[in-house]
Amino acid sequence: MKIMKKIILLITTLFLTGTFAMAQKYAFVDTDYIRKNIPAFNTAQEQLDKLSKQWEQEVADGYAEVEKMYKAYQNEVVLLSQEMKAKREEAIINKEKEVKELQNKYFGIEGELFKKREELVKPIQDEILKAIKEIAVEGAYAVIFDTASGGNVLYANPKYDISDQVLEKMGYKK
Repeated sequence: MKIMKKIILLITTLFLTGTFAMAQKYAFVDTDYIRKNIPAFNTAQEQLDKLSKQWEQEVADGYAEVEKMYKAYQNEVVLLSQEMKAKREEAIINKEKEVKELQNKYFGIEGELFKKREELVKPIQDEILKAIKEIAVEGAYAVIFDTASGGNVLYANPKYDISDQVLEKMGYKK
């Protein structure tokens, strides 16, 4: 009798768990698509691209100057005294160090490009996330996947794509 009660309890638990699991609502969004449909994001991305190209050119020019200094040194090395060799080598090393520091200043982990991206893009991403959370609460979704981030979504029925709904919630589509 005791075993029978345990079996019935187990079957009931499995049945209820299965019923609740089937009642869950899921949706997905494509945040790349959402960002591309927000003019402020596109403007921010253009600004970042322009800055990045400008800084890349500045760094490339610096490395070109280092290369030029090194080639000039190689051509003149036989004519230089030990003291002059040491000074030129030191100048080349210092210039290369300066260019590497500039590169790190612009493109490093806490560099200018990172800070500018945080300033321009993070508010937009926060706004997107806020809209997604509101839709999730309003629509009683259990999970919303982001197909742009490479989530493990093997199949996604387009009828559950709420990307346009997110844009509409944010005031970008009607």
